[in-house]
Amino acid sequence: MRSLAERPEDVPMVFAERFNSGDVAAVAQVYEDGALFVPEPGTPLEGERALAANARFVGLGLPITVQPRHVYVAGDVALLIVDWVIEGEGVDGAAVKIEGTATDVARRGADGRWRYVIDNPFGAATGAA
Repeated sequence: MRSLAERPEDVPMVFAERFNSGDVAAVAQVYEDGALFVPEPGTPLEGERALAANARFVGLGLPITVQPRHVYVAGDVALLIVDWVIEGEGVDGAAVKIEGTATDVARRGADGRWRYVIDNPFGAATGAA
């Protein structure tokens, strides 16, 4: 499994690899302690609630693909705009497609690795995703 990102533009790929492994603990390592996760517009979560919400996405058992659109870096902070899609056949056999354009914030830690501080998968979307 890929180590944590050494460059901010690599954070989405590290996330996707870990997400696709199905290892929720490995996904959690891509986040700083106290990071904010927004599983649906207007619903920011922290701590155990954020981890549980992220685990529900991983638990779909479907792959995520990511395509960074923009990465803006100011010192040890980066804004990432990332197109993503989770797509495949659900456990009930029905087609599943969840997609969005994330607006994420990552920060370089004391170890030099970049992690999410804010993961907002649906970006500027309003209402239910």
